[in-house]
Amino acid sequence: MLDIEGSSLSPADRTLLREPAVGGVILFSRNYESPSQLSDLVGAIRAVRTPPLLVAVDHEGGRVQRFRDGFTPIPPMRDLGRQFDSDMKASLSLARTVGWVIASELRAMDIDLAFAPCVDLDWGVSEIIGNRAFHRKPGVVSDLASAFSRGLRDGGMAAVAKHFPGHGAVVPDSHEQLPVDRRSYGDLLDDMRPYEKLIGARQLAGVMLAHIVYSELDPVPAGFSAYWIQNQLRGQLGYDGAVFCDDLSMKATRKFGSMAKRARLALDAGCDMILVCNDRPAAMAAVASLRDYSNPLSLVRLARLHGTGHVMRETLLASDEWQAATGRINEGMGRPALRLNA
Repeated sequence: MLDIEGSSLSPADRTLLREPAVGGVILFSRNYESPSQLSDLVGAIRAVRTPPLLVAVDHEGGRVQRFRDGFTPIPPMRDLGRQFDSDMKASLSLARTVGWVIASELRAMDIDLAFAPCVDLDWGVSEIIGNRAFHRKPGVVSDLASAFSRGLRDGGMAAVAKHFPGHGAVVPDSHEQLPVDRRSYGDLLDDMRPYEKLIGARQLAGVMLAHIVYSELDPVPAGFSAYWIQNQLRGQLGYDGAVFCDDLSMKATRKFGSMAKRARLALDAGCDMILVCNDRPAAMAAVASLRDYSNPLSLVRLARLHGTGHVMRETLLASDEWQAATGRINEGMGRPALRLNA
């Protein structure tokens, strides 16, 4: 899964996206100008290949929401966790509503995936996670993530939980350096409980791995680790969906070789799809090195991630369901009523 530079596809983008090793595109804020522009861009990406590429975006709420003007502002997940402490029923209902609004607005743009929910526990030490986490307690995170995932599914979108087995207990940001979590296996069990619940309820079609070394268990980051992917995620937790390796351009991965080598390490460990973003030469090198790579089982898992249902944006914004849902979000967050231009 690769990124593109601008708000429309360049000839170089089209050539790269036609490479057999490319399976998807992830969009960023720089790729967004307006709803109509985004719709055109996604349509152009769809037209590049048959079957079409997956189109994804980080759109989990709070500070991680790539599209803003013309989209409902989504609160950080910590706000839902705080509401849970005072009104559990209302918080769970709102979490489902938030999931539905995210999915329905993105599906109106024909986008397949929002990489969400973030189910890392709020241990109070990780700035990169921070208020992206629902709560400190694994049971609360499990319940809110489950409600959020049901909302995504209601809106036609699969849930992709991150960052397995847990990113909330390390201080360093893996975008900048390689974090090391020195906790024992027993101490990590709380971090894995949300995955256990979501997998048991058949609510996860995707899981994204953390670029963290859990040094008591494996000397390589989870995204390069057969122990975490094959032994724990698939074996221990019984997960049979798609596994994503987080962006291999993050500085946390650089000590593990060239981009081509990192890509192969992640795939050999059991990842179904890798992300290479914000480094076009490295992306081209990885794609070229994987030109003959094939994993039919991965293709089956990834095929399940395509979105379902696709209403026109104007129809969505005029619907009673959308207006009621955005009203509940604004009321729940203490905000005035929202009005978006069709």
